[in-house]
Amino acid sequence: MTQTDVLSRLAEVLEQRKSQDPQSSYVASLYAKGLDTILKKVGEEATETVIAAKGGDKPQIVYEMADLWFHCLVLLAQQGLTPDDVLNELDRRFGLSGHEEKAARG
Repeated sequence: MTQTDVLSRLAEVLEQRKSQDPQSSYVASLYAKGLDTILKKVGEEATETVIAAKGGDKPQIVYEMADLWFHCLVLLAQQGLTPDDVLNELDRRFGLSGHEEKAARG
């Protein structure tokens, strides 16, 4: 199984959780609480990732990054987007200078 398969499988599960009881699913509870709660979780996980990186604890960096990615995937699903949307954007940027890409945004 490839890493993109993992993202696709997880995206499917996150989509299914939208219709589940918030009492029985952490993800369903995030959806029920709304965008602000999801954004708060993304921010918290980003901060924890930065702290782990600052400390140089590689296993902790991986753990926190997994939490960050997970909550970013929840945000994508809440917004009706998929990991493929992000991967397509990264593919579009591939081979471009970062300076060129930034300038092209307008």
